[in-house]
Amino acid sequence: MSIQKNKPEQIVTVLRQIEVQMANGKTVPQACKEAEIHTQTYYRWRKEYGGLKLEQAKRLKELEKENARLKRVVAELSLEKQVLREVAQGNF
Repeated sequence: MSIQKNKPEQIVTVLRQIEVQMANGKTVPQACKEAEIHTQTYYRWRKEYGGLKLEQAKRLKELEKENARLKRVVAELSLEKQVLREVAQGNF
């Protein structure tokens, strides 16, 4: 089985489809089966994207990506600072 990376807009759309199916009397496993996702995936997505609108979900992913990039930059700068400090002290 291949792993599929869904975009936030797709996830919110699938969650809404499942909510509509559940309102029409289907159970969560039945609705998930029709949406072709695992029940656990539904609960994980609902926890993360539960009350979000499409634009909010897209912005959330953009912010998470930017946060990861900034964390990498901070880590690199901290490492450079530590190396320069050791060189300045003569501990190389």
